[in-house]
Amino acid sequence: MIQEKIGEALGLEKAAQKAVEELNSRGLLKSEHKTKLSKMKEEAGIQEDEMEELVQELTESDGFDSSTIEEKAEETAEKVSKIMETYLGEDPDTQEALEFLCLVEGGEVTHYEVLASVAKDVKNKKFGTKVRAILKEEKRHLELCTKLAKSNAASE
Repeated sequence: MIQEKIGEALGLEKAAQKAVEELNSRGLLKSEHKTKLSKMKEEAGIQEDEMEELVQELTESDGFDSSTIEEKAEETAEKVSKIMETYLGEDPDTQEALEFLCLVEGGEVTHYEVLASVAKDVKNKKFGTKVRAILKEEKRHLELCTKLAKSNAASE
């Protein structure tokens, strides 16, 4: 279960970055959103790298299967891309784009909360420390997306 949740968290990291790129390329993000969201995307990329490094360590220290984790990550990222297409529909607007980012960030927060709760079952203590640090950042990301969505709704 821990390996699946790590894979899902990694997949959500990838999907969140891809969503920011996609929404930006579609012109759905206003200029005032782009700077903040590109910083969030950059932080998500760092988190993804840190988790991938940690997976390699866990493969050695706890006998985790990195290919199982990576498969779950890819599967999750694909599911989120499909959800994004369904959620945004044919004629999406900025508000829908921002609210979708809230949805993805909320998913990340939930997955890292679960990982933090089961971290005690992992021998490698670096795992729990890293997961809690990423969780803190993910909560900030969710707060940012929520703030942008609320601000955008108020200005329309």
